[in-house]
Amino acid sequence: QVQLVESGGGSVQAGGSLNLSCAASGFPYSEYCVAWFRQDPGKEREAVALINSGRSSTWYTDSVKGRFTISQDRAKESVSLVMNMLQPEDTAMYYCAARVAYCATRYQPPASIFSYWGKGTQVAVSS
Repeated sequence: QVQLVESGGGSVQAGGSLNLSCAASGFPYSEYCVAWFRQDPGKEREAVALINSGRSSTWYTDSVKGRFTISQDRAKESVSLVMNMLQPEDTAMYYCAARVAYCATRYQPPASIFSYWGKGTQVAVSS
């Protein structure tokens, strides 16, 4: 049974940093894509970054480019999202999602293509 568990959320002031981690278990696939999504109440869930296994190709939404970095640790079966220079608009629930296939890296992926989801970790940024 595949499980994704996020950790690392919290409350910071604007300009601060957080390091989110997504730990995967029961995921015996060699080709996969992992993405971080975020969602504010009343808004759609949006992808902010993704990484493909093997190739380690990545994609970022424009609003986080240069501030967020996604990476994978295949030995630990985890994917991290380092978030620097956080702004109040980054406040949201952050979710880890995975699919058993590579993701395109030229456009924002829809949530519907991901089969596995974690329960989320809250990020709050105060001004």
